[in-house]
Amino acid sequence: MQNLDIELLRTFVAVIEHGSFAAGAQAVLRTQSAVTQQIQRLEAQIGKTLFNRVGRGKHLTEDGIKVLDYARRLLALNDEACIALSGVALSGEVRLGAPHDVAETILPNLLAHCSATFPDLKISIHIGRSPHLLNALRHGEIDLTIAGGEAAELRFLTLRTSPIVWMCAPSFHYDPTQPLPLIVADELSYFRRIAIDSLQQAGIRWRITYTSPTVVGVRAAVRAGLGVTARTIEMLGNDLRVLSDPAALPRLPEVSFRLYLSSNSTNALARRLFDSLANKSF
Repeated sequence: MQNLDIELLRTFVAVIEHGSFAAGAQAVLRTQSAVTQQIQRLEAQIGKTLFNRVGRGKHLTEDGIKVLDYARRLLALNDEACIALSGVALSGEVRLGAPHDVAETILPNLLAHCSATFPDLKISIHIGRSPHLLNALRHGEIDLTIAGGEAAELRFLTLRTSPIVWMCAPSFHYDPTQPLPLIVADELSYFRRIAIDSLQQAGIRWRITYTSPTVVGVRAAVRAGLGVTARTIEMLGNDLRVLSDPAALPRLPEVSFRLYLSSNSTNALARRLFDSLANKSF
């Protein structure tokens, strides 16, 4: 059995996190041609094509999406082990917010990293919606939060940049002659705006068949085959599939999940934890 090269995986994740081969090359302190060679070596190592060229851009293939998930987990575990063995101590309590979208993906990896690195640190978790969590951070009700939205006045680290995809139940059949049955969250939802704006710009007819303020409700409706939703790949599982026909539905953007810290934070533990997570992928 072959071993995956951590250095190649780190370069691959950097390209995705920073949005291009050029920006990824800067992040890993290599030339763009060297990064291209590393991606080619990784593709040869796993025997899969990671990127499709579309016009002047490159987008992840379905295999690329799978490899991205494994790469992030392997890098997180590698970095946790390295830091845990360094003997850095941190103890006390930090209040951490996280949206429902990442409660089963980024959050467990982040908590595992914190536990392995700072075993004496107590973390209280606050699950909510990104806009509410960002407001709680601004008002000092929590110390750090993961969020999918943007808040220019806050310090942040990018934990993960994920593709948004159209997803549906395995049995769902899309008939392009009929309005697309759309499953979305309520008006606060970033993903709702992305889905509707993309469909309108592409001139595709749509109708909302189900709404829910929670990811759990949206997922349940999609699993039931009531329609299609637009979410990041973190919501995918064996019970959902990507509706990937590029001729049928418009390509969707990526979204960055960030860890935010208030610029005026007085919690030294939160600042130390925040700084320890720099350049980590989850």
